[in-house]
Amino acid sequence: MLYLTIGCRALLAGVFVIALAGKVRGRAAFDEFVASIVALGMFPRAGSVMAAYAVLGAEAVVILSLALPSTVLLGFAVATALLTALTAGILAAMRRGRRAPCRCFGASAAPLGKAHVVRNLLLLLAGGTGLTAGAVAGDAGAHPAGIVLALVTAAVGVLLVVRLDDLLGLFTTSAPPR
Repeated sequence: MLYLTIGCRALLAGVFVIALAGKVRGRAAFDEFVASIVALGMFPRAGSVMAAYAVLGAEAVVILSLALPSTVLLGFAVATALLTALTAGILAAMRRGRRAPCRCFGASAAPLGKAHVVRNLLLLLAGGTGLTAGAVAGDAGAHPAGIVLALVTAAVGVLLVVRLDDLLGLFTTSAPPR
């Protein structure tokens, strides 16, 4: 259970570090993130700005909580709550026919869709698994090889999650321009 906790912890921390960095790398990136929330039609402009700041704050709490051994369970809980809210927002926007670009990790132009819901559900699974495993994992010493394997596995997961839109683009066909 210890290695499962380490892997889930590293996966979620890595995903949220990249997500936060993509949104705060410059004023334009943050403005694009806010514009994507506005385009979803969930809130008026002022509410969308507040929602954007709330997402940034929650992402920062997740990162800090997962980084500190004494607050790991809090980090998993906040990650799970945030992912639940984000997934619900995507589903609500899709039901209303709103398709804003996914600015989850920065400057992607891919519209939010089913793949993003599945991605978030898998991350929710990691959060719930980490929370459960972390609650039952003992304080027994971890073997360095187990830690490395958990971290490498998490790094591959982070890469797949963050580059999801690019990976999907490789497998979708579009007609060449005429």
